[in-house]
Amino acid sequence: MPPARESVVDKVRVALRQGAAFLVVGAIGFLVDAGAYNLLVFWSGGLDWGEGVLFHAPLLAKVIAIVVATVVTYFGNKWWTFAHKKSDNPGREYLLYAVFNVIAIGLQLGCLGFSRYILDLSTPLSDNISGTLIGQIVAVVFRYWAYDKFVFVGAREPGGTADER
Repeated sequence: MPPARESVVDKVRVALRQGAAFLVVGAIGFLVDAGAYNLLVFWSGGLDWGEGVLFHAPLLAKVIAIVVATVVTYFGNKWWTFAHKKSDNPGREYLLYAVFNVIAIGLQLGCLGFSRYILDLSTPLSDNISGTLIGQIVAVVFRYWAYDKFVFVGAREPGGTADER
């Protein structure tokens, strides 16, 4: 007997749950990204803030911060947001996750680089607005689309309810 079709209400409920979980995981990733970046670029040690160890290398600091946040968000997305999609090929999943995150890093770096090197803005506020806030928004939209369409595409776990999917 073929599986019953989901109603529109069930599909909306699943999409809302998945989207909310993705945003929570993303918020945690955002905090890890912003915290790591600001520590690397603006923390001088102790309680002092000014020029950090990577103040003159903000793009390298951003790459490091994004990589740390990406590791955190991978596990959040794998085990919570897209837990209903079981992969039969984890190697493919890891590789595609990495590829799409490299693209997303490029999007974020583009925003930070534009602010730093085109607009000549280098304050903590401008870096956080361009690289962390605007860059994150662009990257989050891209990541959600890419993860759902290409990365976490395994079959749904059989026997689950609509809320578990």
